[in-house]
Amino acid sequence: MKKAFLVYDEIKKKTKRRPYIRSAYFKKEKIFLDYFREHLFQKSQKERMNRLRFFNASLELIKDSKVGPVEKVESFERKEILYRFAGLTKEKNLFYVQIKEDKRKRKYMMSCFSPK
Repeated sequence: MKKAFLVYDEIKKKTKRRPYIRSAYFKKEKIFLDYFREHLFQKSQKERMNRLRFFNASLELIKDSKVGPVEKVESFERKEILYRFAGLTKEKNLFYVQIKEDKRKRKYMMSCFSPK
């Protein structure tokens, strides 16, 4: 958990405003990370630990992946699009990273998790 938050803090130090990384798939657009932290602290301690195991791999996947994700348009609003990228860790564990795009075309990393 400490390692993941150290990585998050390093990214946060690089900007005066909201922490972000740039995505290769979205043509170097910013992917903001602040929603991820809020979403993470809504989970139980055990679930938080499981998700933070994939944080570093998730950042690498977002930065370097040029393979298209699965897209899902939220049916009740039709203003948000969810992108779900699939990746493998070095230990060959499958995980997903979910990115939300709002109506203003801003993108936020929402969560990273393993399939159940």
